[in-house]
Amino acid sequence: MITDQLVIKNSKEETSYTKDLRSESPKRSIAKSISWRIVGTIDTIIISWIVTGTLTLAFSIGMVELVTKMVLYFFHERIWNSIKWGK
Repeated sequence: MITDQLVIKNSKEETSYTKDLRSESPKRSIAKSISWRIVGTIDTIIISWIVTGTLTLAFSIGMVELVTKMVLYFFHERIWNSIKWGK
């Protein structure tokens, strides 16, 4: 798979890996957004707790960040999915 990316092929044959890179469904982008935001939000809550010393405030910051960054990530993914460079 990785070698397919590193070796330039003269044939027009596509591997299943390169076909998968071409596009993905909005549902997949949503699932990726959710899973990434869980990781990111836990990180934000921990950092906020360390900085503020208040767990309630840390969770408040984390919840706001969860929603805003999930929406931003979804649109970021969809825009990058439409760019042909590197596919």
